[in-house]
Amino acid sequence: MVLKFNLILAISENNGIGYKGSLPWNLRKELSYFSRMTKETNDPNKKNAVVMGRLTWESMPDNRKPLPGRYNIVLSSKKMELKDGAIHCFSLEDAIKILSSKPYADDLETAWIIGGAKVYEKAVENDYCHRIYLTKVLREFPCDVFVNLKLNNGVFKEVDDPKVPKELQEENGIQYKFLVYERMIKNE
Repeated sequence: MVLKFNLILAISENNGIGYKGSLPWNLRKELSYFSRMTKETNDPNKKNAVVMGRLTWESMPDNRKPLPGRYNIVLSSKKMELKDGAIHCFSLEDAIKILSSKPYADDLETAWIIGGAKVYEKAVENDYCHRIYLTKVLREFPCDVFVNLKLNNGVFKEVDDPKVPKELQEENGIQYKFLVYERMIKNE
């Protein structure tokens, strides 16, 4: 089995995703959406994986890692010692190989790319990137980490997902919407 994966991220109007090692906004319902999407499976006997870069891993509070109920894969070009069953991989390609083989392939339902910017940009170019679950935060924020996913290039098309609310969201005076894009064509 070759693994297909999804990306999930929240992005501001100015393409920002991070500020000083954290999220630029405080949106609890959006974080609950992230947790639900990356944790829930259709098959109760299966489990999801989250794949992230080293900086994303290091930005998480120690008491929150690894993210519970999911395989946690951390990408870094340097060897890392990780706690509590988190798995180090040197590259996205290594992570795909590991998750596509035993023992993970037998009980893995969905792999989710959860950041950071370099991982997102590399993943979106990969033919195994199936869907992008994008929370569009409808405001500019001070950010020091940005991502450009180039979703208007004809490779991805906006689609509906019954698990994703369609209506405009608002929290703490900040509006945002959930969008889903699906790969329509493979890279040449």
